[in-house]
Amino acid sequence: MKKLILSLSLLFTIYSFSQEHFSGISTSKRGGLLNAANNPAELANMNTKFEINVFNFSVAMANNKISITDLISGDNVEDKLFEGDEAVNLRFDTQFYGPSFAYKKGKWGFGINSSAYIKANVVNVDSKLGEAIKNGDLSNLFTQTNLSSNDNQRLNATTWGELSFNIARNLIDSPKHKINVGANLRLLFPGAYANFSATNLNGTLVNNFGDISLINATANVNISYAGVLANNYNDQSNYNDFFSQGINGFAADLGFNYRLKDETDANSYKLNTGLSVKNLGSMTFKSDNNLSKNYILNVSGIESLDINQFQNVESMEEIEAILNDPANASYFQSTSSSSDVTIKLPTVINAYADVRLTKKWFVTGTINQKISDDTESDFTTTQNSYSLIPRFTTKWFEAYAPIAANEISGFTSGIGFRLSGFFIGSNSAISALASNGKQADLYLGVRFGF
Repeated sequence: MKKLILSLSLLFTIYSFSQEHFSGISTSKRGGLLNAANNPAELANMNTKFEINVFNFSVAMANNKISITDLISGDNVEDKLFEGDEAVNLRFDTQFYGPSFAYKKGKWGFGINSSAYIKANVVNVDSKLGEAIKNGDLSNLFTQTNLSSNDNQRLNATTWGELSFNIARNLIDSPKHKINVGANLRLLFPGAYANFSATNLNGTLVNNFGDISLINATANVNISYAGVLANNYNDQSNYNDFFSQGINGFAADLGFNYRLKDETDANSYKLNTGLSVKNLGSMTFKSDNNLSKNYILNVSGIESLDINQFQNVESMEEIEAILNDPANASYFQSTSSSSDVTIKLPTVINAYADVRLTKKWFVTGTINQKISDDTESDFTTTQNSYSLIPRFTTKWFEAYAPIAANEISGFTSGIGFRLSGFFIGSNSAISALASNGKQADLYLGVRFGF
């Protein structure tokens, strides 16, 4: 159990890199495929007839407990992770955009994109539970820890690939106004999945000189896995499985774009706004080792559940075997079991407005608000974010500084640059250097239009 709770936090430490990917560059005046990933209607605003994305990459980490300087130094990371009474939340999120192509013809824009994703999360884990398990085998004291949570405490990881087809259409293009609509139709390739969760966990954790047991406890427990993440979840190579199960899911993004044009400059605008609904869809894993199983945990009377038996496990299959061990049969009553593992994407509303202040200075406001409850066990996760992005831009050069408020990590500030088709940036490079910055990220890419 100790390894299960800490493995994802260690993964974050290794990569040590916010949740809103490509912030700043995805609302760039330049336009293109990244803008269309943010809002598919933007594909009708391409400045060139063709665009090719060579490679785009974004890696992101956000949490509510540990500063980035603590992660980099590696000093007492585990202790600080479980300090205080606030539940632990961590989000690790990586996107790879492979070779992609877009084409504009008349009022239409078309595109095709390849991409891959990694999401790994610690969601609402009770700090007292984590602290007791982490230090239990080192303790020479007798302690009792009361647990009471109505949350769905989750350890979760998902990998998958996508092939997206983008289409946009200009509806109105007058001297002053321009209106576009668009859609991204996404074929999903499930890779691997793992989830271990406990909802409404109540009980008492007893540490008897390093022997940890759970008494007077109740909870609803779910364990689900598919693909290589059923195996060792400490093996980082297992997080690189993206397209192994073929097409077995579908998602869509829908977008609307309005532009107040500059009648004196055909290559600029006074205002560019957009609204999109993203991640309408789900995917079903179909590997041979699929499992989704629900249990009711009930430890009552003089009974006690030995927690030490979980400490050295390294795979979801090992955990499932422990839950089904005859010695634990009286504690874990299975209520349902299925070989179907279907995961929903978190539906998000994205809204933005890019306002021109002077000929070369702009400021963008963005909102990313999830409208689905991604605390449920059958969801991948995201975090709400709100950004303000001042920008200096010319045809070949751009500099911008995202300032954001994020659901998990709070305030962040970063910086980014574009030189022709190359860009590099971070949503949190500045705040990550502060002593209490709890989010870090890095993105870069190469693309060109002609």
